[in-house]
Amino acid sequence: QVPLVESGGGLVQPGGSLRLSCAASGFAFSIYAMGWYRQVPGKQREWVAGISSGGSTNYADSVKGRLTISRDNAQKTVYLQMNSLKFEDTAVYYCNALLYGREFWGQGTQVTVSS
Repeated sequence: QVPLVESGGGLVQPGGSLRLSCAASGFAFSIYAMGWYRQVPGKQREWVAGISSGGSTNYADSVKGRLTISRDNAQKTVYLQMNSLKFEDTAVYYCNALLYGREFWGQGTQVTVSS
């Protein structure tokens, strides 16, 4: 059983929107902090946004005001609403779950911003 499965990536034009989803299974989702990261070839994976078990959110400066992270504990899903997308948002987006050093990663979903 794969603990985290991302979906919702795709090709979008600059200025467009996408919503990524990450479905969790096999662990106590509601007590984990959740996050989204992204990675482009040849670069390190970078943190994009995070949400605590209590719902507090934080964002990388590069995405503030454009991306919104949220969670639905009943559905065991975390979302990343992506608006006003830019070319530089192109990356593979990964979902992460973290609790006291126990960590899970998803397999990633590709987001491509292109005209």
